[in-house]
Amino acid sequence: MRPYLHGRRRLRGRRRTMVSLATAVSAAVLLSACNGAMSSSDRKDAAAGYDKKADVTLTWWTGQTPEAQKTAEQLAQQYHQAHPNVTIKTSQGADTADELLPKITAGYQDGSYPDVSYAYGSWAGQLAAGGHTQDLTDYVQKPDFGWEDFPGAAQRTATSNGIVMGIPALVDNLALIYNKKIFDDAGVGYPTDNWTWDQFRTAAKKLTDQEKGVWGTAYSVAGGEDTTWHLWPLLWQRGGAILSGKRPAFNSAEGVAALETLRAIAVDDKSMWLDPTDEKYGAMFRDGKIGMMMSGPWELLELAQTNVKYGVVQLPGFKGDHQTVSGPDLWVLFDHDDADRAGASRDFVKWLTSKDIDAKWNLAIGNLPVRDIEQFTPQFFAYTQEYPGGREFFENLENARQSRPTVTGYDDMSRNVGEAIASVLQGKSKPKEALDLAAAKSVGPLSGS
Repeated sequence: MRPYLHGRRRLRGRRRTMVSLATAVSAAVLLSACNGAMSSSDRKDAAAGYDKKADVTLTWWTGQTPEAQKTAEQLAQQYHQAHPNVTIKTSQGADTADELLPKITAGYQDGSYPDVSYAYGSWAGQLAAGGHTQDLTDYVQKPDFGWEDFPGAAQRTATSNGIVMGIPALVDNLALIYNKKIFDDAGVGYPTDNWTWDQFRTAAKKLTDQEKGVWGTAYSVAGGEDTTWHLWPLLWQRGGAILSGKRPAFNSAEGVAALETLRAIAVDDKSMWLDPTDEKYGAMFRDGKIGMMMSGPWELLELAQTNVKYGVVQLPGFKGDHQTVSGPDLWVLFDHDDADRAGASRDFVKWLTSKDIDAKWNLAIGNLPVRDIEQFTPQFFAYTQEYPGGREFFENLENARQSRPTVTGYDDMSRNVGEAIASVLQGKSKPKEALDLAAAKSVGPLSGS
């Protein structure tokens, strides 16, 4: 299944402009939270008393493109044939995946939210705060579920305040994709997995030829999550943190140094093309105008349609640390005070994310497998043959050792940080003052005030 372009990133067309919804969504979430958000001290099993033979109708919001939606409907029918008592009403849920969050939270007021919905991982804290997500903590630990098969970053993203509230639907990460022809034309050696950021900067400068419209690298300055999450690996590699408790910590010395690394390439060297959107730099790369880009496996689907000769290596590192960031998305399961619906939704998503079904779903359309065990399937081998670089992205999941916080207020903070990065890369402000301002603006949303 291919999500609505997972901005993160090409905010996948990931895919996400989620932060523009922050004000309305935060208000809805806070209202719902006041009406009884779930906490670790107030846990219940939504599926207690579940009768597997009961007739049940589930609503599944897939968040997929029209093409992928057809596959989802086929899967729903396949599940129904094997479980005749379970009927699954399948729809995209909204015109775009970005619109799912406000629609779900609005549905908290009248009970119109679905049983299962696709959700960006960065929404986990907000959705859980509404008090209507199922507590799956004990369920996923059952031996037959195979929770350990999911990458650690995906497990953490599905967990908010210590409670598992969703099942990973998609996994990814950022790596370095490079255009071999541009490197060859400039006489520069290809990147390796051991590259440092200094080597990256040197190469970007050598690759840049503005008279020919060729840039060493690129970065989005749209100010959304695609802008923000590209900074987190550099922060983590230096030993910094996004938060300390519920307070911003990204404006530390490590955060300033991370942003300075990017500023030097963009402002001093002028070897970074600044994308005013979060969608154009991928096309520029495919057109032979960008030598290197930090991006994810979704790019491989586009590159497979071209003749571009490219390579994929892990991100440049700092003192041997090559951490990356992963942006897993989720199948979030909701509680309607109906044990049969809750239990049936769990069984369905367990089936959907099983090794055999996911291999026919995610791998078939170019996404990474959600379970590590799928690397041994024929489908994974076929995936790596069809999409060169796919195995490198899969192996790079081991470098995703930390996750973005699943807390209410992350989207507001992301927007503040994204605007700070954009300002710095455009030469309008300095890293320290920009990050300090972003931190000050983020304190209230993170604390819930």
